[in-house]
Amino acid sequence: MAETMKKMGVFENMPNIGFKMMTFVMRVMDVFMPRYVTDRVGWFDIKEGMTLVDYACGPARYTKHFSDRVGDNGKVYAVDVQPLAIRYVESVVRKHDLHNVETRLADGYNCTLPDNTADVIFALDMFHGIANPKHLLCELKRIAKHNATLVIDDGHQPRAETKAKIEGSGCWKITHEDSSHLKCKLC
Repeated sequence: MAETMKKMGVFENMPNIGFKMMTFVMRVMDVFMPRYVTDRVGWFDIKEGMTLVDYACGPARYTKHFSDRVGDNGKVYAVDVQPLAIRYVESVVRKHDLHNVETRLADGYNCTLPDNTADVIFALDMFHGIANPKHLLCELKRIAKHNATLVIDDGHQPRAETKAKIEGSGCWKITHEDSSHLKCKLC
């Protein structure tokens, strides 16, 4: 079923009701595991002044945490193909007065950012739903600075599948992995 939905583009262009259901599930998870996002962001090597891309940002689950970490001299680009996701992020930006966050509505795999923008790219909770992972990984390579890091997780697919997709892209090489995510550098 998931493979059929992927071929139909359901994951990449999630209907509003699907997005709202996903958002609800994430909020319930955050009630029962209130430190999950905070602790997870703490695992990443985010430094003051970095430019960070939250690719497939969804309902802004990580946005404020990323914004706080990069500080006033840093920048966070929250990118998603779902217009509702962009509206969620923009409401978080207004609520918390996050001057260093900018939203981008992606056009398919094109995230509209300039080449060589990001120090770190996060692709969290989404890779399992990408119909053309090589195309996505090449787009992420385009927006990455020469020494950038890609942080990606499995989502709802086996680790072996995640690794095969990354290694098969010819764009990224895995430099570190743990039970939660993989860190990659440009090939």
